[in-house]
Amino acid sequence: MKFLLDLLLLLPLLIVCCLESFVKLFIPKRRKSVAGEIVLITGAGHGIGRLTAYEFAKLKGKLVLWDINKHGLEETAAKCKGLGAKVYTFVVDCSNREDIYSSAKKTTKAFLSAMMKNNHGHIVTVASAGGHVSVPFLLAYCSSKFAAVGFHKTLTDELAALQITGVKTTCLCPNFINTGFIKNPSTSLGPALEPEEVVNRLMNGILTEQKMIFIPSSIAFLTILERILPERFLAVLKRKINIKFDAVIGYKMKPQ
Repeated sequence: MKFLLDLLLLLPLLIVCCLESFVKLFIPKRRKSVAGEIVLITGAGHGIGRLTAYEFAKLKGKLVLWDINKHGLEETAAKCKGLGAKVYTFVVDCSNREDIYSSAKKTTKAFLSAMMKNNHGHIVTVASAGGHVSVPFLLAYCSSKFAAVGFHKTLTDELAALQITGVKTTCLCPNFINTGFIKNPSTSLGPALEPEEVVNRLMNGILTEQKMIFIPSSIAFLTILERILPERFLAVLKRKINIKFDAVIGYKMKPQ
């Protein structure tokens, strides 16, 4: 009973916060400068990581680029240097703990402990819409992305609990991206996203310090619906969304 009374006392604050959020929708967010900042990008030798590196190079960040693919990493670095950025490259296997720790000695400022000490920095987690809403036949993928979203949320709360206000967090949650990772994806939410579109939204989210970036924005609404709608209705809704992609090896798809 006491908990319910406490909730009722919070109702005026809820109204104020909702009004504040509504007003902010119509106020352009100020973009912060990252000129001269150290920017560590993993997976920088291809795809989203490479395009993100190009955008930070244009903004004159000091780039520390990691990838297991040396050739791809060197190509990215060359383009970034051509854009006027200072670039440092390391061939790193991000699945190898010792490899990460060895490289970390050369890029200490890129990590959380240093950020917390200086109360300055920004940690970006690349997750997926599959980190909020499950997709059949993508069990391992969705599980890893749920973990990434959980990492982002918990880290955000821990920084708040420690009153470390200068370290920001952002989590990217896009729909299928046209990178070839998943073959021929399609949904009723729209066509597969182009990497350039995703990176543009990501950069805007980082520079305006958004906590969660959903692409398309309708995914945010779907995550709310999944928590409040009956399971039977959700099953119908998921059929309407009609997620399709080429069969995953090891699964036998039923004929349509």
